[in-house]
Amino acid sequence: MGFRCGIVGLPNVGKSTLFNALTETAAAQAANYPFCTIEPNVGNVGVPDPRLAKLAAIAGSAKIIETQLGFVDIAGLVRGASKGEGLGNQFLGNIREVDAIVHVLRCFENDDIQHVDNRVDPIADAETVETELMLSDLESLEKRVPNLAKKGQQGDKEAKLAAVVLGRALDLLRDGKPARLTEANDVEERRVLDQAQLLTAKPVLYVCNVNEEDAADGNALSQKVFDKAKAEGAQAVVVSAAIEAEIATMPHEDRGEFLAELGLVETGLARVIRAGYELLHLLTFFTVGPKEARAWTVEAGSKAPQAAGAIHSDFERGFIRAETIAFDDYVACNGEAGAREAGKLRQEGKEYVVHDGDVMLFRFNV
Repeated sequence: MGFRCGIVGLPNVGKSTLFNALTETAAAQAANYPFCTIEPNVGNVGVPDPRLAKLAAIAGSAKIIETQLGFVDIAGLVRGASKGEGLGNQFLGNIREVDAIVHVLRCFENDDIQHVDNRVDPIADAETVETELMLSDLESLEKRVPNLAKKGQQGDKEAKLAAVVLGRALDLLRDGKPARLTEANDVEERRVLDQAQLLTAKPVLYVCNVNEEDAADGNALSQKVFDKAKAEGAQAVVVSAAIEAEIATMPHEDRGEFLAELGLVETGLARVIRAGYELLHLLTFFTVGPKEARAWTVEAGSKAPQAAGAIHSDFERGFIRAETIAFDDYVACNGEAGAREAGKLRQEGKEYVVHDGDVMLFRFNV
């Protein structure tokens, strides 16, 4: 299964520069004028996980394969997008197709880079984008909820449930709040909300794009964004897109020294990728052998057959059991044989809920 984060923001905040650095390509043209990005660029990046190297060393794996997270560089938004201004309809349609929103906010001063509103105010920028998304959702639900309520009164149970859940979302939107704050009391209500594909129901990560000198600790502008994220229960990270673009062109062996000179422990991109991963409530399990040590992604709460299906649909269809070792046990016992001898290898059935770090071997029959 693929998970994708859409990179959004106003024009000229550093979206395409960040995307290029994330994917270590020049796939997105970065230029100093609005609507430089029209068609969304898509790139998959590996999720950094130091556990993979440990597993590979123990198993003598020939290759290491990280799990992937997709990033989509979406065209810049302007006021009136919900009414079709600029690239509005296309912008909103592209956001609808992603699982989470990475909202890049300009937190740097630079007279050489034009701001669409001729001012640097990340909170106002965030509100501009959020307002357009809320207006789009509001227009959609004001048409849908009355129709669903009418069907519900005629005996359609699914429509009745949808009218109740989406009615809550509509009340929030009318109050100027995003649909992601909608209360979902059970799995069915959550399903209704997910299927509605509301733009403001998607989880949000704020990325504060700062100058090089602020890359380690941020600045007053980024602090405002962190305060906003905390108040919303959202996440935020500080990144210097310019630094990340430079790092992306360097040989891997030179990056550590460069980061240390800047007072950084890791790249900002590593933080963005990890935060995006957490934002989607994902977890990682591993398969390990002489050919490869590989990380795989499933949603938190997934059961063993679903994890098997992440590798191949036949594994899920013919699932028998999963031989499972916790990561710490695999390392402590120096591999599968030691874990088996120590009684740390477990035989898990269809109801087993996968834990982050599980090392798994699936038995199946089709």
